[in-house]
Amino acid sequence: MNEKIRVTPIQLVDQNGDLQGELSTTEALRMAVEAGLDLVEVSPDAKPPVCKIMDYGKVQYEHKKKQSGGQKQHRTQLKQIRLRAKTGQHDIDFKVKKAKAFLERKDKVKVNVMFRGRENAHHDRGREMLLAIIEALEEVATVERPPLMESGRMMTMTLAPK
Repeated sequence: MNEKIRVTPIQLVDQNGDLQGELSTTEALRMAVEAGLDLVEVSPDAKPPVCKIMDYGKVQYEHKKKQSGGQKQHRTQLKQIRLRAKTGQHDIDFKVKKAKAFLERKDKVKVNVMFRGRENAHHDRGREMLLAIIEALEEVATVERPPLMESGRMMTMTLAPK
């Protein structure tokens, strides 16, 4: 690339893809500098070697992007779903659907059931809700942390994607 090309003469292809013919390396390098681009050796085994005027940084970036599959890497996140002991079945079903979407995106899901006031007498209702959620999500999730009481007012469990 650029000054590292020692061979002269070279076959030159300009930035538009047009063949310029045989030129000296210094002349081709001058043309690349005028265009604000790099002179890159694309076929060193040819006689004479073929060089092209291009943006080398852009080519490297596209090559790296192609090798990584062009996909954005997804970092696993911990998503939380909050329920109450009095939450209705339709709302629970909606939250389960949302949790399933999170798990399919490879995120972990922490399900919290909060108890306030008289609800503290119904910890068994919260445990039943969490067990039903585990059952509903068993094909996409594994239980990382089973339902446990935390800080007296909250029952939590953590699900991880399969």
